[in-house]
Amino acid sequence: MIDPVIFSFNIGSIEFALRWYGVLVMSGALAGTWVASKEMARRGENAEYLWDALVILLPVGILGARLWYVANATLGGNPYYMENPGQILNIPQGGLHFYGGLLFGAAALYWYARKHKLDLWLLLDALTPAALIGQAVARPANFINQELYGQPTTLSWGIPIDSSHRLSQYSDMSLFPESTRFHPAFAYEMIWNFLAAGLILWWLRRNPEKDKPGTAFSAWLILAGIGRVLLEAFRPDQPRIPGTDTSITRVVAGVMALVGVIMLLVRYKVLKVPFAEKWAENYKIAPAISPSPEKKKRKRRGR
Repeated sequence: MIDPVIFSFNIGSIEFALRWYGVLVMSGALAGTWVASKEMARRGENAEYLWDALVILLPVGILGARLWYVANATLGGNPYYMENPGQILNIPQGGLHFYGGLLFGAAALYWYARKHKLDLWLLLDALTPAALIGQAVARPANFINQELYGQPTTLSWGIPIDSSHRLSQYSDMSLFPESTRFHPAFAYEMIWNFLAAGLILWWLRRNPEKDKPGTAFSAWLILAGIGRVLLEAFRPDQPRIPGTDTSITRVVAGVMALVGVIMLLVRYKVLKVPFAEKWAENYKIAPAISPSPEKKKRKRRGR
């Protein structure tokens, strides 16, 4: 297996390590932002807004993803984080949940859009297919950390999992020997995300007249929701609602998909609801970004 730590060094008693988890998550964030910047430019907006927003969105999103993961585990009956509160923010350990990043990131995005007078729908429509790509790029980190795997399988693409990384139900080596292979659930999600993002981007480019505020976001809700509902069949690690075999995440994903379907029907006026009658047909472009003092200095020096 691949060592999760690329390299490490000590300064005094403090160890500093560069981990594949962090590298791939950052690579996913940058890849997603690049795609989103292209989507913003295609809609006539200045992509510099997005790169500036990344400074805020990335740390807030990672914090939210971690807190959701911890809350999800705790509500599912895992006492680890309550017994070890110092580990709650130990992000290099692994354990981020996309929905937490989405929730916190959306709140930060709303604040940023209000501050800079940006069209929130334009930001959401540009970011949502990019979020699928960014998440997919980061997924190999789960393989390196030996997490996000499913049930045992005899399929040729099954992956090995060390005994130290196995879920409790698969830890009995007499029942599940070292040769046991498991469903690579992270890979299933990665493939789905690439396909979903590609479908959204392709469809809107093929039908530009359909690219109205909220369309891409609605499509993302549908595809991301359906994908996660299906994926939960391969996630025995996800906490279940007490007394059922349904995970909390599957319920949230199902609601996402349903909301997306309703929004898309309202967007194209198949369903008519009073509060959406004034839903804008076109994006609003924000005022031009004023050059920073440093950029002004460089411009004067270049004259």
